[in-house]
Amino acid sequence: MKTKQVLSAMKIISWVIFIGLCIKLGAILISSTLSLFVNEEAAENLYLGLDLSNLYNFSIQYYIMLLSLIVSILAFKAYMFYLVIKIFSKIDFDKPFTPAVAHLISSISYVSLWIGLLAYFATRYSKRLLKKGVIFEHDFGSSEFLFMAGIIFIIALIFKRGIEIQSENELTI
Repeated sequence: MKTKQVLSAMKIISWVIFIGLCIKLGAILISSTLSLFVNEEAAENLYLGLDLSNLYNFSIQYYIMLLSLIVSILAFKAYMFYLVIKIFSKIDFDKPFTPAVAHLISSISYVSLWIGLLAYFATRYSKRLLKKGVIFEHDFGSSEFLFMAGIIFIIALIFKRGIEIQSENELTI
């Protein structure tokens, strides 16, 4: 009984995180669009104190590149939590090992890998900009997502093995 309560709480938390990431993504998209086409002063506070005005003044191309990386990372994070929500809707706790759930877990590991790679590239890019004199250095947490991708990939392999065992047990009964 307690497991179902924990899982339902995790489902609610996943929804909250997904909605929060979508709001953050939308806010950054709108404010960056405003900074590019309406008012360049919007680059001073893109979202919750994110100030890229120095980068905007230095080079609009670098500004657009870094914004593209930030937006891509946020979009992949939101998509990852969308996949987590799909797992909660597809999983059957009487027979949890299904190919659909295993596929979703594998997809989450690949999305996490992409987030890690994009975050690594964004961190290196911000360090390169710092060397050019633009005051902006930010660690996007690439190592955490790469580590998480590896762990989730291992879980996906275990899940696939669970599918094999579950199908063998169904055949022997």
